[in-house]
Amino acid sequence: MELIGPYLVACGLLVIAGVAKAVRPDDTARALVQLAAAGPSAATGDGAARHRHRPGLRAARSAVRAGATAEAVLGAVALVLPRTGTAAAVAVSYLAFAAFVALAMVRGGVLATCGCFGRPDTPPTAIHVAVNLVLAASAAAVAAAAPSTGTVAGVLRHQPWHGVPLVVVSALGTWLAGLVLVRLAALEVVRRQVGVREAHA
Repeated sequence: MELIGPYLVACGLLVIAGVAKAVRPDDTARALVQLAAAGPSAATGDGAARHRHRPGLRAARSAVRAGATAEAVLGAVALVLPRTGTAAAVAVSYLAFAAFVALAMVRGGVLATCGCFGRPDTPPTAIHVAVNLVLAASAAAVAAAAPSTGTVAGVLRHQPWHGVPLVVVSALGTWLAGLVLVRLAALEVVRRQVGVREAHA
């Protein structure tokens, strides 16, 4: 199948991000509450606003844990069973992630994190949107070409060296994609902040 490597990366990231958010749902929950509020009080982070949003934060935390668990399960199932339905679900998931990050950028430019990896240093950036769209496209391509009863073992059997190089490269790609989404995005935010300070100096 074409683009099976990026598809495996997409599935791996779903598992990693899903587990991370299920374990640490707070940052994602706060991002959801702030985006839902979409008002000045949510952006300022004052004590009164935090108090008003506590009940919503508790509900958001439970929703994040449930959604993150489903995300991790989808990634694992889609990884083992790269079929039309599972690949299409992965593509839809990444389109939804891209839309969420884009919304966070537009509505909540002050948000420190989009919470996509359950940690406070994952800011919403254009890099994140672009990576999500690329992974969505790769999953859509696999969905268009995948058999309805395929397995990852069957795919690997048709690869050179029984798929060992593909697995290694996909694992490396997953690690690099994680670095791009977390570290490179954080560096981009720092670069912007430095530019703003220099402009006001």
